Amino acid sequence: MSTNLRRRSFAAIALAAAVTLGAAACSSEEPGNGTTEQITLNVDVFGNFGYEELYKQYMAEHPNIKIVERGTGSQLDAHNQQLTQRLAAGAGAGDIVALEEGVIISYLDKANLFTDLGEFGAKDLAGNFIPWKFQQGTTADGKILGLGTDVGSMAMCYRTDLFKKAGLPTDRAAVSALWPTWDDYIKTGQTFKSKVKDAGFIDAVTNTYNTILMQKAGQGAGYTYFDKSGAMTIDTNPAVKDSYDLAVKILDAGLSAKLQAWTQEWNNGFKQAQFATIACPAWMTGYITEQNGADGKGKWDIAAAPGGGGNWGGSFLAVPKQSKHAKEAAELVKFLTNPAGQTAAFKSKGNLPSSPQALGDAAVKAAVNEYFSNAPTGDIFAKGALDLKPVYLGAKNAPVRTAVENALRTVEQGTKSSADAWTAAVTDGKKAAQ
Repeated sequence: MSTNLRRRSFAAIALAAAVTLGAAACSSEEPGNGTTEQITLNVDVFGNFGYEELYKQYMAEHPNIKIVERGTGSQLDAHNQQLTQRLAAGAGAGDIVALEEGVIISYLDKANLFTDLGEFGAKDLAGNFIPWKFQQGTTADGKILGLGTDVGSMAMCYRTDLFKKAGLPTDRAAVSALWPTWDDYIKTGQTFKSKVKDAGFIDAVTNTYNTILMQKAGQGAGYTYFDKSGAMTIDTNPAVKDSYDLAVKILDAGLSAKLQAWTQEWNNGFKQAQFATIACPAWMTGYITEQNGADGKGKWDIAAAPGGGGNWGGSFLAVPKQSKHAKEAAELVKFLTNPAGQTAAFKSKGNLPSSPQALGDAAVKAAVNEYFSNAPTGDIFAKGALDLKPVYLGAKNAPVRTAVENALRTVEQGTKSSADAWTAAVTDGKKAAQ
């Protein structure tokens, strides 16, 4: 074979191969995905967002994408610390990261660390969210840092077995009627403790304090430790001191099991029935279920929170700038936070949607939680969710909150008087804000 003939033969073979490969590539592209590149999207969360089935659905629809959730079941503080380190290092963060409501505000002036989801169509999705929830994830200049996952409508979860032991009613309507106010709640706790000596009425003072504070702030000025100008208000906002004083009153009545929230000791407290009630935003129901396991089914129920409604908790999903797959990550964020995704997460783990469409979904409105004695969770949590008032949390909310919680724990453990602990809370809170 001559050299020229060999060249023409090789050229013909190469052309045929190219055509074949091109046709194969076109035929294997997924509609709407536009690429056959195999990629992995890491999703960094804390607690449990209820996305397992959603991931399966998304990967089935996008065969070139593998989703790996990291941090499932982890505590918020550990998640935040790790995220801060990874963002500072410029590497290691997930393609998608969860930002809790008290944390996202600290990143609004560091939006350069995150992808503007508005560049991937998120600006058209405002109607999918309660207006104030969408606004919380948006910077002053209109960049969309995160899309909302849930809100934390409040209730009070209680153990029916311990209430029965104390001779208290166990029916949720009758229990709700016991405590229209926090003072009534304390009186009920004193009745409980007079009959049951081996369990606390509450789990930990900090959870109760935070619930009271978010209630009072929502019903009052609309902020906690910082006003909307950024000025610190720990010792000028009446909601803070009033909530602190109520928490101390609960401690003085001897109602606490003296557990530290979000520790293994606290987790064991669920399993060992060491407390009868716990302040219960919607997302807490999933946590209780996980900690108590099958043994706790039917031993819990849900009543109204003393003092009226309020919002505590709720999160967002964001895409760090360091992600090498920002477009794909943004599309997954939109999928997980759309009304159908929020409805699915509610069904899975009880996380209350921040989407009006999801809150109006018949499946959400009619939902009952078999684990919690068939409590009508859709009615309890979703009914007033659209009327929830947002509470402004300053950029340094998390460290200030920690300072106040630490001070309250010294009262709970009997190492400081309430007066000395309040002085420490204000002093340490102001230091933390600097």
